[in-house]
Amino acid sequence: MAAVKGSYFHDLLDQPAALDATLGGLEASQALRELASGLRGGEFHRVVLTGMGSSYHALHPLNLQLIRYGLTSLMEETSELVYHKSRYFDPRTLVIAVSQSGRSAEVLRLLERNQRRASVLAVTNTPGSPLALESSATVLTHAGDERSVSCKTYVTALMALQWLGDLLCAGDLDQGRRELARAAHAAKDYLGRWESHIDTLIEKLRGVRDLFLVGRGASLAAAGTGGLIVKESAHFHADGMSCAAFRHGPFEMLSPQAFVLAFAGDESTRPLNAGLVRDIVQHGGRSELVGEDASSEVFRLPAAPPSVRPILEILPVQMITLALAALAGREPGKFELASKVTTVE
Repeated sequence: MAAVKGSYFHDLLDQPAALDATLGGLEASQALRELASGLRGGEFHRVVLTGMGSSYHALHPLNLQLIRYGLTSLMEETSELVYHKSRYFDPRTLVIAVSQSGRSAEVLRLLERNQRRASVLAVTNTPGSPLALESSATVLTHAGDERSVSCKTYVTALMALQWLGDLLCAGDLDQGRRELARAAHAAKDYLGRWESHIDTLIEKLRGVRDLFLVGRGASLAAAGTGGLIVKESAHFHADGMSCAAFRHGPFEMLSPQAFVLAFAGDESTRPLNAGLVRDIVQHGGRSELVGEDASSEVFRLPAAPPSVRPILEILPVQMITLALAALAGREPGKFELASKVTTVE
C-alpha cells in the first residue's frame, strides 16, 4: 500500500462530499430557464456538446438524453470544434461547454472564435473563469479544490449534466433530484472498502500488459474517461472504446497479459456486453464485467437508478489506477510531464 498516498488519493475519498455539495447547489437561473425554453420551442436547430478529456467523455449520457427527447445533438472535442467545425457557431446552435477550470487553452479559443454568435451554456467548477463569465448561462459544480487527476470534477460534472438534461428535456426535476441524491451514499459505500478493493485488484492485474475499458451507450463515459485516467494516474497504457469497436481489431490482442474491463450498462445491451466478456475469456484473455451483479465485489456497483449509474461506473476504474500505481511503486496521480490545466493547444 506504500504507493497509495498523495492528493489524488484524498480527492478520490472526497467524491461523496463533492457530490452532496453539487446537488445542493444546483438551481436554474432565469438565463438558464430561458435557454431551456428556447431549445424546447425550436429556437435552436442543434445542440453541440463540447469539452476535452474527461469533460468530453462526461457528455455521453446527456447526448443520449437529448437525442431521446428528439433534439439534434452532436458531441465534438473543443479543439476539433474551434479549428475544423466552427460553422456551428451561429445563432441556431446551443453550445454546452464543459470545463472544470473554465480557462483551458481550448476553452479560451472557443470563446474567441465564437464571438457570442452561438449561445454558450457553461458547466464548470470555477465561477470566476472566462467560460463562466462569458457564457449565456452557467451551471456550477461544487467539487472544491482538485489538485490532481480529474475525479471529483468528473463525477460532479456527470451529476450536473444529468440535472441539466432533465431541465432541458422537461423532465421531472424533483424525481431527478431524488435519484441523484442517492449517488453520494452509494459512492461512499463503495469507496469505504477501498483497501480491500486495491488488494483484490493488485492480484487480478499482476502481469497485465494491455488494459482495455469497453462499454456502450452512457457507459462510454466511464470507458473513455477510464482509458484516460489510467494513463494519467498510473502511467500505464490503457484504451477506452465501445464494446463493438473492441471486436473490430483489438480482439486480436487477447492473451493472458490482456485485461478487458467491460461495463454491463443499460439493460438493452447488457447481454451483448456479457457475451463479449465470455468470448474474451474463451479466447485466452482476462475480463470482468462491472455492474450490480458482478461476481467480484470490486466490480460490483451499489444498486442505483440508471441516471446515477454513470457516476458509479468510474469508481472501480479509480481503484484500478491505485492498484497499478502500487504495483509500479509510484504515487498515483502525480503529474510529471503535464499540469492540471492544459494551457497549450
